[in-house]
Amino acid sequence: MLHRSMRFCELATMIPKLDRSKPCEKVSMSPTPPIRRPVTLADVAQGCGVSRATVSLVLRGSPLVGKATRALVEAELAKQGYVYNRAAANLRRRTSSSIALVIHDLGNPFFAEFAAGVDEALGETGFVTLLGCSNESTARECQVLGSLVEHGPAGIILSPAEGSDTQQVLSAIGGQTPLLLFNRDLEGAAPEYAHWDRLSMDNQRGARLATEHLLGLGHRRIAFLGGLHYATPFRQRRQGYLDAMHAAGLSPQPEWLVESAPTRQEGARRASALLQADPQLTAAVCYNDAVALGFMLGLYANGRRPGHDFAVTGFDDIGEASLSMPPLTTLSTRPRERGRQAAEMILARLHTPHTPARRIVAPVELQVRESSCRPLFPA
Repeated sequence: MLHRSMRFCELATMIPKLDRSKPCEKVSMSPTPPIRRPVTLADVAQGCGVSRATVSLVLRGSPLVGKATRALVEAELAKQGYVYNRAAANLRRRTSSSIALVIHDLGNPFFAEFAAGVDEALGETGFVTLLGCSNESTARECQVLGSLVEHGPAGIILSPAEGSDTQQVLSAIGGQTPLLLFNRDLEGAAPEYAHWDRLSMDNQRGARLATEHLLGLGHRRIAFLGGLHYATPFRQRRQGYLDAMHAAGLSPQPEWLVESAPTRQEGARRASALLQADPQLTAAVCYNDAVALGFMLGLYANGRRPGHDFAVTGFDDIGEASLSMPPLTTLSTRPRERGRQAAEMILARLHTPHTPARRIVAPVELQVRESSCRPLFPA
Protein backbone atom coordinates (compact mmCIF):
# COMPACT_ATOMS: atom_id res chain seq x y z
CA MET A 1 0.00 0.00 0.00
CA LEU A 2 2.81 2.39 0.89
CA HIS A 3 4.47 1.70 -2.45
CA ARG A 4 1.28 2.50 -4.34
CA SER A 5 0.74 5.70 -2.31
CA MET A 6 4.21 6.91 -3.02
CA ARG A 7 3.78 6.35 -6.73
CA PHE A 8 0.50 8.33 -6.67
CA CYS A 9 2.29 11.20 -4.90
CA GLU A 10 5.03 11.15 -7.47
CA LEU A 11 2.40 11.36 -10.25
CA ALA A 12 0.66 14.26 -8.52
CA THR A 13 3.86 16.29 -8.52
CA MET A 14 3.85 16.12 -12.31
CA ILE A 15 0.50 18.04 -12.56
CA PRO A 16 0.91 21.83 -12.57
CA LYS A 17 -0.65 23.53 -9.56
CA LEU A 18 -3.47 25.97 -10.09
CA ASP A 19 -2.36 29.58 -9.61
CA ARG A 20 -5.32 31.11 -7.75
CA SER A 21 -3.87 34.58 -8.18
CA LYS A 22 -4.84 34.45 -11.89
CA PRO A 23 -8.37 34.54 -13.33
CA CYS A 24 -9.90 31.20 -14.22
CA GLU A 25 -9.44 30.13 -17.82
CA LYS A 26 -11.76 27.91 -19.85
CA VAL A 27 -10.06 24.96 -21.45
CA SER A 28 -11.40 23.55 -24.70
CA MET A 29 -10.16 20.47 -26.50
CA SER A 30 -11.23 21.99 -29.90
CA PRO A 31 -11.12 25.77 -29.60
CA THR A 32 -13.41 27.73 -31.97
CA PRO A 33 -11.60 30.48 -33.87
CA PRO A 34 -12.97 33.96 -33.25
CA ILE A 35 -15.49 35.31 -35.78
CA ARG A 36 -13.72 37.66 -38.14
CA ARG A 37 -15.12 41.16 -38.58
CA PRO A 38 -16.31 41.73 -42.18
CA VAL A 39 -13.83 43.63 -44.32
CA THR A 40 -15.05 47.14 -45.09
CA LEU A 41 -14.31 49.61 -47.86
CA ALA A 42 -12.35 51.63 -45.34
CA ASP A 43 -10.10 48.62 -44.62
CA VAL A 44 -9.37 48.15 -48.30
CA ALA A 45 -8.79 51.87 -48.85
CA GLN A 46 -6.33 51.99 -45.94
CA GLY A 47 -4.57 48.86 -47.17
CA CYS A 48 -3.76 50.29 -50.60
CA GLY A 49 -3.53 53.98 -49.74
CA VAL A 50 -6.51 55.32 -51.69
CA SER A 51 -9.78 56.91 -50.67
CA ARG A 52 -12.90 54.95 -49.78
CA ALA A 53 -14.66 56.62 -52.72
CA THR A 54 -12.04 55.24 -55.11
CA VAL A 55 -12.61 51.70 -53.85
CA SER A 56 -16.34 52.18 -54.33
CA LEU A 57 -15.80 53.38 -57.92
CA VAL A 58 -13.71 50.29 -58.67
CA LEU A 59 -16.44 48.00 -57.34
CA ARG A 60 -18.99 49.70 -59.56
CA GLY A 61 -16.77 49.41 -62.64
CA SER A 62 -16.48 53.15 -63.08
CA PRO A 63 -14.31 54.33 -66.02
CA LEU A 64 -13.12 57.26 -63.85
CA VAL A 65 -10.49 55.05 -62.20
CA GLY A 66 -7.18 54.56 -64.02
CA LYS A 67 -5.87 51.10 -64.87
CA ALA A 68 -2.98 51.19 -62.41
CA THR A 69 -5.18 52.33 -59.52
CA ARG A 70 -7.83 49.80 -60.43
CA ALA A 71 -5.28 46.97 -60.42
CA LEU A 72 -3.96 48.16 -57.05
CA VAL A 73 -7.42 48.21 -55.49
CA GLU A 74 -8.45 44.88 -57.01
CA ALA A 75 -5.32 43.24 -55.63
CA GLU A 76 -6.09 44.60 -52.16
CA LEU A 77 -9.71 43.45 -52.41
CA ALA A 78 -8.50 39.93 -53.16
CA LYS A 79 -5.86 40.06 -50.45
CA GLN A 80 -8.34 41.06 -47.74
CA GLY A 81 -11.11 38.80 -49.04
CA TYR A 82 -13.64 41.59 -49.44
CA VAL A 83 -17.17 40.39 -50.34
CA TYR A 84 -19.30 42.88 -52.24
CA ASN A 85 -22.84 43.10 -50.82
CA ARG A 86 -24.68 43.85 -54.04
CA ALA A 87 -28.14 43.78 -52.46
CA ALA A 88 -27.17 46.47 -49.97
CA ALA A 89 -25.60 48.54 -52.73
CA ASN A 90 -28.77 48.25 -54.77
CA LEU A 91 -30.81 49.54 -51.86
CA ARG A 92 -28.48 52.51 -51.41
CA ARG A 93 -28.55 53.41 -55.10
CA ARG A 94 -32.19 52.37 -55.61
CA THR A 95 -31.10 50.29 -58.58
CA SER A 96 -30.57 46.61 -59.29
CA SER A 97 -28.31 44.64 -61.61
CA SER A 98 -30.34 41.42 -61.57
CA ILE A 99 -33.44 39.99 -63.25
CA ALA A 100 -35.34 37.06 -61.72
CA LEU A 101 -36.36 34.18 -63.98
CA VAL A 102 -38.92 31.70 -62.59
CA ILE A 103 -39.98 28.75 -64.74
CA HIS A 104 -42.30 25.86 -64.00
CA ASP A 105 -40.29 22.91 -65.39
CA LEU A 106 -36.51 23.02 -65.23
CA GLY A 107 -36.29 19.44 -66.50
CA ASN A 108 -37.81 20.37 -69.86
CA PRO A 109 -35.02 20.90 -72.44
CA PHE A 110 -37.03 23.76 -73.94
CA PHE A 111 -36.71 25.76 -70.73
CA ALA A 112 -33.01 25.01 -70.44
CA GLU A 113 -32.50 26.65 -73.85
CA PHE A 114 -34.95 29.43 -73.01
CA ALA A 115 -33.08 30.21 -69.77
CA ALA A 116 -29.76 30.21 -71.66
CA GLY A 117 -31.17 32.82 -74.05
CA VAL A 118 -32.41 34.98 -71.17
CA ASP A 119 -29.06 34.83 -69.39
CA GLU A 120 -27.14 35.50 -72.61
CA ALA A 121 -29.11 38.66 -73.41
CA LEU A 122 -29.02 39.94 -69.82
CA GLY A 123 -25.28 39.34 -69.58
CA GLU A 124 -24.66 41.51 -72.62
CA THR A 125 -26.19 44.47 -70.76
CA GLY A 126 -24.47 43.85 -67.41
CA PHE A 127 -27.39 42.12 -65.67
CA VAL A 128 -27.25 38.77 -63.91
CA THR A 129 -30.01 36.14 -63.82
CA LEU A 130 -31.57 34.90 -60.58
CA LEU A 131 -33.09 31.50 -61.44
CA GLY A 132 -35.93 29.71 -59.68
CA CYS A 133 -38.28 26.83 -60.49
CA SER A 134 -41.82 26.18 -59.26
CA ASN A 135 -42.13 22.54 -60.41
CA GLU A 136 -45.75 23.29 -61.39
CA SER A 137 -46.64 24.10 -57.77
CA THR A 138 -48.39 27.42 -57.09
CA ALA A 139 -47.34 27.28 -53.44
CA ARG A 140 -43.71 26.71 -54.43
CA GLU A 141 -43.99 29.50 -56.99
CA CYS A 142 -45.04 32.01 -54.33
CA GLN A 143 -42.21 30.85 -52.08
CA VAL A 144 -39.62 31.19 -54.86
CA LEU A 145 -40.92 34.59 -55.95
CA GLY A 146 -40.92 35.89 -52.38
CA SER A 147 -37.35 34.71 -51.82
CA LEU A 148 -36.06 36.19 -55.07
CA VAL A 149 -37.79 39.52 -54.45
CA GLU A 150 -35.74 39.82 -51.24
CA HIS A 151 -32.69 40.18 -53.50
CA GLY A 152 -34.25 43.23 -55.12
CA PRO A 153 -34.38 42.24 -58.81
CA ALA A 154 -35.10 45.02 -61.28
CA GLY A 155 -37.73 42.84 -62.97
CA ILE A 156 -39.14 39.32 -63.17
CA ILE A 157 -39.73 36.90 -66.05
CA LEU A 158 -42.30 34.32 -64.98
CA SER A 159 -43.53 31.19 -66.74
CA PRO A 160 -46.38 30.54 -64.30
CA ALA A 161 -47.27 27.23 -62.74
CA GLU A 162 -50.65 26.15 -64.06
CA GLY A 163 -53.42 27.53 -61.85
CA SER A 164 -51.36 30.50 -60.67
CA ASP A 165 -53.56 33.27 -59.37
CA THR A 166 -52.99 36.95 -60.06
CA GLN A 167 -53.54 37.99 -56.46
CA GLN A 168 -51.09 35.36 -55.17
CA VAL A 169 -48.38 36.57 -57.53
CA LEU A 170 -49.09 40.19 -56.58
CA SER A 171 -48.83 39.29 -52.91
CA ALA A 172 -45.45 37.67 -53.52
CA ILE A 173 -43.84 40.43 -55.63
CA GLY A 174 -45.85 43.57 -54.91
CA GLY A 175 -47.21 45.95 -57.49
CA GLN A 176 -43.99 47.84 -58.25
CA THR A 177 -41.70 45.18 -59.74
CA PRO A 178 -42.03 44.88 -63.55
CA LEU A 179 -43.22 41.41 -64.59
CA LEU A 180 -43.20 39.57 -67.92
CA LEU A 181 -45.44 36.51 -68.28
CA PHE A 182 -44.12 33.84 -70.65
CA ASN A 183 -46.38 31.42 -72.55
CA ARG A 184 -49.09 31.28 -69.87
CA ASP A 185 -51.57 33.70 -68.34
CA LEU A 186 -52.70 33.97 -64.75
CA GLU A 187 -56.15 33.28 -63.38
CA GLY A 188 -58.16 36.20 -62.02
CA ALA A 189 -57.79 39.88 -62.76
CA ALA A 190 -56.33 42.93 -61.02
CA PRO A 191 -55.55 46.52 -62.08
CA GLU A 192 -51.80 45.85 -61.90
CA TYR A 193 -52.22 42.78 -64.11
CA ALA A 194 -53.00 44.99 -67.10
CA HIS A 195 -49.53 46.53 -66.87
CA TRP A 196 -47.66 43.23 -67.19
CA ASP A 197 -46.10 42.36 -70.53
CA ARG A 198 -46.75 38.95 -72.08
CA LEU A 199 -44.80 36.77 -74.52
CA SER A 200 -46.34 33.55 -75.79
CA MET A 201 -46.07 31.14 -78.71
CA ASP A 202 -48.65 30.36 -81.36
CA ASN A 203 -49.42 26.94 -79.88
CA GLN A 204 -52.77 26.35 -81.57
CA ARG A 205 -51.61 27.29 -85.04
CA GLY A 206 -48.43 25.23 -84.60
CA ALA A 207 -50.26 22.00 -83.75
CA ARG A 208 -52.65 22.61 -86.64
CA LEU A 209 -49.72 22.99 -89.04
CA ALA A 210 -48.25 19.68 -87.84
CA THR A 211 -51.57 17.87 -88.21
CA GLU A 212 -52.20 19.35 -91.65
CA HIS A 213 -48.73 18.22 -92.69
CA LEU A 214 -49.52 14.62 -91.72
CA LEU A 215 -52.93 14.78 -93.39
CA GLY A 216 -51.24 16.06 -96.54
CA LEU A 217 -48.99 12.99 -96.54
CA GLY A 218 -52.06 10.76 -96.57
CA HIS A 219 -52.48 9.89 -92.88
CA ARG A 220 -55.97 9.62 -91.46
CA ARG A 221 -55.54 7.74 -88.18
CA ILE A 222 -53.50 10.31 -86.27
CA ALA A 223 -53.09 10.39 -82.47
CA PHE A 224 -52.37 13.36 -80.21
CA LEU A 225 -49.94 12.29 -77.51
CA GLY A 226 -48.63 13.99 -74.38
CA GLY A 227 -49.32 16.97 -72.15
CA LEU A 228 -51.77 17.39 -69.27
CA HIS A 229 -55.23 18.90 -69.49
CA TYR A 230 -54.65 21.61 -66.87
CA ALA A 231 -51.81 23.21 -68.87
CA THR A 232 -52.78 26.08 -71.15
CA PRO A 233 -50.29 25.15 -73.95
CA PHE A 234 -51.68 21.59 -73.93
CA ARG A 235 -55.24 22.82 -74.45
CA GLN A 236 -54.13 25.16 -77.22
CA ARG A 237 -52.07 22.53 -79.04
CA ARG A 238 -54.73 19.83 -78.79
CA GLN A 239 -57.29 22.30 -80.12
CA GLY A 240 -55.06 22.99 -83.12
CA TYR A 241 -54.91 19.25 -83.78
CA LEU A 242 -58.69 18.93 -83.47
CA ASP A 243 -59.26 21.92 -85.75
CA ALA A 244 -57.21 20.31 -88.52
CA MET A 245 -58.83 16.89 -88.10
CA HIS A 246 -62.35 18.30 -88.15
CA ALA A 247 -61.54 20.48 -91.16
CA ALA A 248 -60.52 17.26 -92.96
CA GLY A 249 -63.85 15.64 -92.03
CA LEU A 250 -62.28 13.32 -89.45
CA SER A 251 -63.42 12.59 -85.90
CA PRO A 252 -60.55 11.49 -83.64
CA GLN A 253 -61.33 8.41 -81.57
CA PRO A 254 -61.09 8.77 -77.76
CA GLU A 255 -58.17 6.31 -77.64
CA TRP A 256 -56.21 8.58 -79.99
CA LEU A 257 -56.13 11.37 -77.39
CA VAL A 258 -53.55 10.39 -74.76
CA GLU A 259 -52.56 12.63 -71.86
CA SER A 260 -49.22 12.17 -70.11
CA ALA A 261 -46.50 14.09 -68.37
CA PRO A 262 -44.58 15.99 -71.07
CA THR A 263 -41.43 13.90 -70.69
CA ARG A 264 -39.38 11.49 -72.77
CA GLN A 265 -40.02 8.67 -70.30
CA GLU A 266 -43.79 9.04 -70.56
CA GLY A 267 -43.63 9.26 -74.35
CA ALA A 268 -41.80 5.93 -74.47
CA ARG A 269 -44.07 4.31 -71.90
CA ARG A 270 -47.29 5.25 -73.70
CA ALA A 271 -46.29 3.74 -77.06
CA SER A 272 -47.32 0.17 -76.25
CA ALA A 273 -50.76 1.09 -74.92
CA LEU A 274 -51.48 3.41 -77.85
CA LEU A 275 -50.55 0.79 -80.44
CA GLN A 276 -52.57 -1.87 -78.64
CA ALA A 277 -55.60 0.44 -78.48
CA ASP A 278 -55.46 0.95 -82.26
CA PRO A 279 -52.89 -1.09 -84.22
CA GLN A 280 -53.92 0.74 -87.40
CA LEU A 281 -52.63 4.13 -86.23
CA THR A 282 -50.03 5.50 -88.64
CA ALA A 283 -49.05 8.86 -87.12
CA ALA A 284 -48.90 10.93 -83.95
CA VAL A 285 -48.75 14.65 -83.22
CA CYS A 286 -46.77 14.90 -79.98
CA TYR A 287 -47.19 17.66 -77.40
CA ASN A 288 -43.48 18.51 -77.43
CA ASP A 289 -40.13 17.21 -78.61
CA ALA A 290 -39.38 15.37 -75.36
CA VAL A 291 -42.56 13.29 -75.74
CA ALA A 292 -41.87 12.72 -79.45
CA LEU A 293 -38.29 11.54 -78.88
CA GLY A 294 -39.44 9.14 -76.17
CA PHE A 295 -42.34 7.91 -78.30
CA MET A 296 -39.99 7.08 -81.18
CA LEU A 297 -37.97 4.89 -78.81
CA GLY A 298 -41.22 3.23 -77.75
CA LEU A 299 -42.10 2.58 -81.39
CA TYR A 300 -38.77 0.82 -81.95
CA ALA A 301 -39.39 -1.29 -78.85
CA ASN A 302 -42.74 -2.36 -80.35
CA GLY A 303 -41.35 -3.31 -83.74
CA ARG A 304 -42.33 -0.11 -85.53
CA ARG A 305 -39.99 2.25 -87.37
CA PRO A 306 -40.59 6.00 -87.05
CA GLY A 307 -40.05 7.70 -90.39
CA HIS A 308 -40.73 4.42 -92.22
CA ASP A 309 -44.06 2.91 -91.12
CA PHE A 310 -45.11 5.51 -88.52
CA ALA A 311 -44.95 9.32 -88.74
CA VAL A 312 -44.12 11.47 -85.70
CA THR A 313 -44.05 15.22 -85.11
CA GLY A 314 -42.89 17.22 -82.08
CA PHE A 315 -43.08 20.79 -80.90
CA ASP A 316 -40.28 23.21 -79.82
CA ASP A 317 -37.33 22.18 -82.01
CA ILE A 318 -34.89 21.69 -79.16
CA GLY A 319 -31.25 21.11 -80.08
CA GLU A 320 -31.58 17.32 -80.08
CA ALA A 321 -34.52 17.26 -82.50
CA SER A 322 -32.37 17.52 -85.63
CA LEU A 323 -29.91 14.90 -84.30
CA SER A 324 -32.36 12.11 -83.41
CA MET A 325 -32.73 8.90 -85.44
CA PRO A 326 -34.59 9.74 -87.57
CA PRO A 327 -34.37 13.54 -87.34
CA LEU A 328 -37.61 14.87 -85.89
CA THR A 329 -40.21 16.88 -87.78
CA THR A 330 -41.27 19.57 -85.35
CA LEU A 331 -42.53 23.10 -84.83
CA SER A 332 -39.61 25.46 -84.39
CA THR A 333 -40.19 27.95 -81.56
CA ARG A 334 -36.51 28.94 -81.35
CA PRO A 335 -36.37 28.64 -77.54
CA ARG A 336 -33.04 30.44 -77.17
CA GLU A 337 -34.34 33.33 -79.27
CA ARG A 338 -37.52 33.41 -77.18
CA GLY A 339 -35.34 33.70 -74.10
CA ARG A 340 -33.45 36.60 -75.60
CA GLN A 341 -36.75 38.20 -76.62
CA ALA A 342 -38.13 37.87 -73.08
CA ALA A 343 -34.99 39.49 -71.66
CA GLU A 344 -35.16 42.34 -74.16
CA MET A 345 -38.82 42.95 -73.33
CA ILE A 346 -38.23 43.19 -69.57
CA LEU A 347 -35.23 45.47 -70.11
CA ALA A 348 -37.32 47.69 -72.39
CA ARG A 349 -39.92 47.89 -69.63
CA LEU A 350 -37.23 49.11 -67.22
CA HIS A 351 -36.22 51.88 -69.61
CA THR A 352 -39.80 52.93 -70.47
CA PRO A 353 -41.89 51.98 -67.41
CA HIS A 354 -44.97 53.98 -68.37
CA THR A 355 -45.59 52.71 -71.90
CA PRO A 356 -48.64 50.46 -72.51
CA ALA A 357 -48.18 46.77 -71.80
CA ARG A 358 -47.23 44.63 -74.78
CA ARG A 359 -48.58 41.21 -75.72
CA ILE A 360 -46.50 39.38 -78.31
CA VAL A 361 -47.38 36.00 -79.84
CA ALA A 362 -44.21 34.57 -81.37
CA PRO A 363 -44.73 32.67 -84.65
CA VAL A 364 -43.80 29.02 -85.04
CA GLU A 365 -42.43 27.34 -88.16
CA LEU A 366 -42.84 23.76 -89.32
CA GLN A 367 -39.48 22.01 -89.75
CA VAL A 368 -40.01 18.94 -91.93
CA ARG A 369 -37.51 16.13 -91.36
CA GLU A 370 -37.35 12.38 -91.80
CA SER A 371 -39.61 11.36 -88.89
CA SER A 372 -42.72 12.29 -90.90
CA CYS A 373 -43.34 9.85 -93.74
CA ARG A 374 -46.19 8.75 -95.96
CA PRO A 375 -48.28 5.80 -94.71
CA LEU A 376 -47.24 2.45 -96.17
CA PHE A 377 -50.87 1.67 -96.97
CA PRO A 378 -52.78 4.90 -97.70
CA ALA A 379 -56.40 4.97 -96.52
